[in-house]
Amino acid sequence: MDKSLQRFILAGLLLAASPLVLADTRASAPAATPASGYLAPPAPLQALVDAPRPPQLSISPHRDLLALTQTPALPGIDVVAQPELKLAGLRINPRTYAQSRFVFGSDLWLMDVASGKEIRLQGLPKPLSIATSSWSPDQRYLAFNQVNAREGTNELWVVDVAARSARRLITLPLNTVAGRGYRWMPDSSQLLVQLQPEGQGAAPVASIIPTGPDTQQTQAGGGVKAIRTYQDMLRNEDDARLFEYYLRSQSALVSLDGKVTRLGDPALTLAIAPSPDGRYLLRERVERPFSYLVPVESFPRRIEVLDRDGKLVKEIAHLPLVEGLPTGNDAVPTGVRDITWRADAPATLVWAEAQDGGDPARTADIRDLVQMQSAPFDQSPVTLAKLGSRYAGAYWGNGGLALIDEFWWKTRHVKEWRVSPDQPAQAPALLREGSSEDRYRDPGTPATMPDEHGEARLIVTADGQNIYRLGEGASPEGDRPFIDRVNLKTGTSARLFQSQAPYYEDPQVLLDAEGTRALISRESPTEPTNYYVRELATNGKLHELTHFPNPLPQLKGVKKEQIRYKRKDGVELTATLYLPPNYDPKKDGPRPMLMWAYPAEFKSADAAGQVTDSPYRFNRISYWGPQAFLTMGYTVLDNFSVPIVGEGSKEPNDTYIPQLVASAEAAVDEVVRRGVADRNRIAVGGHSYGAFMTANLLAHTRLFKAGIARSGAYNRTLTPFGFQAEERNYWQAPDVYNTMSPFNYADHIKDALLMIHGEQDNNSGTFPIQSERMYAAIKGLGGTTRLVLLPNEAHAYRARESIMQMLAEMNNWLETYVKQAKPADKLAAKP
Repeated sequence: MDKSLQRFILAGLLLAASPLVLADTRASAPAATPASGYLAPPAPLQALVDAPRPPQLSISPHRDLLALTQTPALPGIDVVAQPELKLAGLRINPRTYAQSRFVFGSDLWLMDVASGKEIRLQGLPKPLSIATSSWSPDQRYLAFNQVNAREGTNELWVVDVAARSARRLITLPLNTVAGRGYRWMPDSSQLLVQLQPEGQGAAPVASIIPTGPDTQQTQAGGGVKAIRTYQDMLRNEDDARLFEYYLRSQSALVSLDGKVTRLGDPALTLAIAPSPDGRYLLRERVERPFSYLVPVESFPRRIEVLDRDGKLVKEIAHLPLVEGLPTGNDAVPTGVRDITWRADAPATLVWAEAQDGGDPARTADIRDLVQMQSAPFDQSPVTLAKLGSRYAGAYWGNGGLALIDEFWWKTRHVKEWRVSPDQPAQAPALLREGSSEDRYRDPGTPATMPDEHGEARLIVTADGQNIYRLGEGASPEGDRPFIDRVNLKTGTSARLFQSQAPYYEDPQVLLDAEGTRALISRESPTEPTNYYVRELATNGKLHELTHFPNPLPQLKGVKKEQIRYKRKDGVELTATLYLPPNYDPKKDGPRPMLMWAYPAEFKSADAAGQVTDSPYRFNRISYWGPQAFLTMGYTVLDNFSVPIVGEGSKEPNDTYIPQLVASAEAAVDEVVRRGVADRNRIAVGGHSYGAFMTANLLAHTRLFKAGIARSGAYNRTLTPFGFQAEERNYWQAPDVYNTMSPFNYADHIKDALLMIHGEQDNNSGTFPIQSERMYAAIKGLGGTTRLVLLPNEAHAYRARESIMQMLAEMNNWLETYVKQAKPADKLAAKP
């Protein structure tokens, strides 16, 4: 091969594996970095990236064993850059017939809850790359999905708990494109699996020569429909055929001796689940016509009940393609939705159906019906509940007890009802009514436990009168998680446990039906999260289970404080202030600061002012958040409140900019007052909607010397059918969309803006073009900006090289525009 051609190819390979960097500079700005390789940040930041991460825990059905899966180090770009298909909202690794964005476990072991003793396992595959795992209902086995992207394998393995050994169950490969790909049957003797179909040949290949244009056409009289801006949609018939090829799977039953019984023909199955008695299967499968506008969840589908041989028993629903919904966040499709098996009955289906056409603008006393239908499915459905807002799920106890939740987004109103499933004509009893935003009055989530079939059931006291709730315990002093026993008849609560200073203790699950013991996590500002058994009935005695060390002992001296202050309109605000080790504001004076936030919409100023988080949580320093820059000497204000309030009939975003600016001004004034930040050396940043906030703050204030915006959206006309919590479309509120778009005010941005974006962002609305166009605007207007596009990365970044690049870019930006800026006292001293 000609040497010049070799050099050309090598340069192309280097470029493909490097972030694309575009920079516009002033005299003081850093020069553009050649796109010839990834950058590395200073050693203290690298240490954050490579710090060990604690295992993930899964508790067994009988609540006496834990499965611990080690979270591995970040994958390299060679793993993240594996082939990937983007079809109908799915991201697929075509080599493994799997979703391509798993975080794989690299080790697996068990732990006895009573003694805390570790149980090591034999026969695990090497290298281990666990995508998901699942306990059998009888707890004798633990199944897991072993996916090896390099080798192109997707395997089903089981751990025999008593034998402490693992084995591959079948040689046939799984298809996990649309979900986990396996689940236990209720009797624990078989697994219901989705296999890659045999004999379907090679994947279809797109024709190089077009056979004609791709066309789309509307129908007259379709009405106004809100169609969100989705990524990874089908683009043509070639995509459609490829989508069918990889989604198609063969349902089968697999016994513990490896015997495979196929159920019917391969299908485009989205979900399949056995009834609690194991006699029936509920299947949802999609069919044509597909859409180029919406993801697979909105494609036409059939909801069917099959028998154990895979034969059709009853078609429950045949749902059409849904290309958009009526305007409003309370809009839903018509027909059957949210269908599941009733957990406490042998074979009863439960689902919701809108009674207002799915349109929140219509006046209706009854918005949703909750329907039930039992085997053999030859009788008409029975109405379990009539709801004035949208069905939001159920908790099943027994024939005389279930809890039904409903929610109306527009008002943030929630209700919880007690119903008797076996006596649906009996009037429901209202247990709770309030605002979803009111964290201080949140009663907590009902506690559940798996039954003998593996179904989640409410934990009910022996007399049938009480349930248990686990809650965050939000209060003006911060979160103080709790466990309550609640009398269903009187509504009174007995508090069995509540977290107390100086620790943050968070109940994970109750360990028995009598509510005498709980598995909790425990941490403090200086002690990392570990797991304990707390005896609730014997003075709260603790038994430590895990002993995970501090992954970053060099940062043990970080100081953390939950601070409160007010916005000029009187809204109470909170933030978490972090100070570097060995820093004393009185002695050392104010420091350069990085502030980080994510705005949130509220319907109540009181709710917006409620305290979030806890001052007693561990000082968890991650490479992903702003706390990373404590290692570089910056002070950090994390999660400073940016509430956007619209009370009553007012919409929050009608006054987004004034409220945004007021929140930032209040935060800056407070940290300056405390002497921990130099007013002239503060940067602001955020990810996603926080990036949008950052660009707006630079466009409408001069509070900050620099901004860091990661994976953001900046032009709201590119998301014309709503964004975040905004439910009006562009044509209903053009002034709001235009005013909120920092792109329209790019000429006002006078301070340095760094933008980082995954070049394959899959989040709705945050197309990479958002950052590309914002960069072009600021550059063309003479501003100071830099754009970094990370190859093979989505909305969040996964590769070690990408994270290192992100930290290096952020550090360089802060060093140049914040740390090197003149301190405020020197500016004030100017003649």
